[in-house]
Amino acid sequence: MNAQPASFPPGHAIAHATDRALAERLFGDIAHMSPDVEGVSRPAFSEIETRTLEYLENVARAEGLEVWYDAGCNARFSLPEDRDAERFVVVGSHVDSVPFGGNFDGLAGVVAGLVCLIRARREGRRFAKPVHVLAMRGEESAWFGPCYIGSKALTGTLATPEIEARHKGDGRTLEAHMADIGLPVEDIRAGKPLMDVSRIEAYLELHIEQGPLLIGKNIPAAAVSGIRGNIRYRSITCYGEAGHSGAVPKAYRRDPVLAMADLLVRLDESWTTILNKGDDLVLTSGIVATDPEKHAMSRIPDSVSFSLDMRSQKPETLDEMRKLLTSEMREIERDRRVRFELGEELRVEPALCDKGLVAGLEEAMRQVGQEPFVMPSGGGHDAAVFAAAGVPSAMVFVRNRNGSHNPQEAMEIEDFLAGVDILFAFLAGAE
Repeated sequence: MNAQPASFPPGHAIAHATDRALAERLFGDIAHMSPDVEGVSRPAFSEIETRTLEYLENVARAEGLEVWYDAGCNARFSLPEDRDAERFVVVGSHVDSVPFGGNFDGLAGVVAGLVCLIRARREGRRFAKPVHVLAMRGEESAWFGPCYIGSKALTGTLATPEIEARHKGDGRTLEAHMADIGLPVEDIRAGKPLMDVSRIEAYLELHIEQGPLLIGKNIPAAAVSGIRGNIRYRSITCYGEAGHSGAVPKAYRRDPVLAMADLLVRLDESWTTILNKGDDLVLTSGIVATDPEKHAMSRIPDSVSFSLDMRSQKPETLDEMRKLLTSEMREIERDRRVRFELGEELRVEPALCDKGLVAGLEEAMRQVGQEPFVMPSGGGHDAAVFAAAGVPSAMVFVRNRNGSHNPQEAMEIEDFLAGVDILFAFLAGAE
């Protein structure tokens, strides 16, 4: 599909080339600031994350934009005349990444917002409504367990157990890491919002697609209809009894690994049943481990721990899966003489994108010469938190090969610019 805008003024080709050069510079510089053994690592609430925001600040100031930091230590950007607007549209995403991740997950949304502001500034244009671009900290769950930390802190919805979650590397609490940076942890613990969401007209987020749909349909960008919610356990532990692999007959075994496998197979079978009924569900166990101090090829483990991530666009399906998980664990405990212990449960409700905003994004797609396309989001995003806080929210997905959360993310700049054009057209004509 041709992503070249059709209805912009003649000078747009020059603007497009300028946008491309700017985007390539931003993505390239930030990737060089945060390299890892493979891919990039920008830990949540880290010095690397802070340096990324400071780099964006310097670029924005050089382009004549207003820059400031909010109470959550997130960077905010606007045209000079729009900083003090009473009400405004927020274009936002996050700058942290998963360990050994790709460079575009989250960052693409922040860069898209900045490109829109800089294009408007260079052309002397105003948006239909004031626009604030929000570069957030701490969206990825990989570092502490909870997800959407930055946006939850802004909306006053970060729960106490989440604040007390410990970093996967140094073991210090999220609260300690936030305090190091200067966040008001007492207000966050009290559930006090760090921003007045009633001033936000709408929240828009551009993000790479994290699946293969746009690749399969050969579409550069799309609007999003809704975001899956999730129930997640960072650690479920199954306890059994250790023994010699060659000496303990099957009838006498209390093998936690086989019990875990039994549970996951049962959940997988139920997943198929739910899909066959026409409901939405995805299920993943991305972490599986026995104790490295004890495990051996010739030893029946005494315990195994694993994660569980269940996602759906329907709250009822999530509730059904939680009940099913509990009942299946109890049955396996009886059959295999083991014991399951659930760790902390983390839940985020599904979020529907605002229908009016989605329709506006579809119209923006038409304006820039793209065939409108709307799709659901399988991954979670900060937009879900703002939607839950009562802010009309919507998203733009950009085609991306090889999924996300891995170094092989492969967003083409032309596809990114197609998404930027949609966003710019919407902001220029938003009602």
